[in-house]
Amino acid sequence: MAGSKVEADLWINEYISPWDIYSHGITKILAYKKTQYQEMYVVESGEYGKALVLDGKWQSCTGDEFIYHETLVHPALITHQNPKSVLILGGGEGATIREVLRWKTIERVMMIDIDGEVVQACKDFLPEMHQNSFDDPRVELVIADALEVLDTTNDKWDIIISDLCDPIEEGPSYPLFTQDYFQKLKRVLAPDGYVMVQSGPIAPPKVMYHARLVNTLKSVFPHVQSLFSPSASYGSPWGFALCANQPFSTMPDPQSVDLLLSEKTKGGMRLIDGISLLGSMQTPLYVRQAFVEYPEVYTLKEPPKFFGKGVVES
Repeated sequence: MAGSKVEADLWINEYISPWDIYSHGITKILAYKKTQYQEMYVVESGEYGKALVLDGKWQSCTGDEFIYHETLVHPALITHQNPKSVLILGGGEGATIREVLRWKTIERVMMIDIDGEVVQACKDFLPEMHQNSFDDPRVELVIADALEVLDTTNDKWDIIISDLCDPIEEGPSYPLFTQDYFQKLKRVLAPDGYVMVQSGPIAPPKVMYHARLVNTLKSVFPHVQSLFSPSASYGSPWGFALCANQPFSTMPDPQSVDLLLSEKTKGGMRLIDGISLLGSMQTPLYVRQAFVEYPEVYTLKEPPKFFGKGVVES
């Protein structure tokens, strides 16, 4: 490429659309496994540090995962103000648990992931992300199908965080972005609880996925707010959805949020404070317009099909 020096001989090429590829130069493959559910790589990248890649799709990396994970976790806990119990669906890297455990009020965390081999690889090769959070006595790790656990438990949770990989066809989270799944979450949510769902890219060419997920959530929860974060390594800003059975403020006071965080957390956040929380909750106009343009609701009969996978190429 003219005027540029390319350092990598190995690339992860993620197909974002039929016309767009996001490539990450890889310096080392730390782990590889074709599990029962998916193809997994843990890699060292030249620009963004270590990364987890599932079915060719970039999951998170040490270089900017704090942007994703802090947005995924803290808005719900801040809005609740006194969270004690948290259920995490997915979250194999352990970074979601890490962020939850910043809160002094937390008494119990359960994480359910279907792929124990991926979780073990993250324990072994991504200590920067989990920071030994799996060893905390408040944490219970369950290797199982989330749908089966949700159907059999009667526990109620203050916070539920759905941190699942994108629903590509034949992937393990394929049925878990549907009305049927979200109704199961509602059943195990405490009366004053909150659900946070990672909700896909919000770049204009792909915003229809986020819009349909938000509309699906609105068919289950009476109060849903779209949020976003500037997750650079995904090649797109990323969407989230905060859901509840009761109204909540989408214009939080920054000073009150900062005071709450100083009193009830250990600190250490790099993204979320009062000002950034307020900003993340102000949904851009084109996204709000997409909610009207794409009213479809995802069901098990008609689930979402995010585009494509990726490949590792030299």
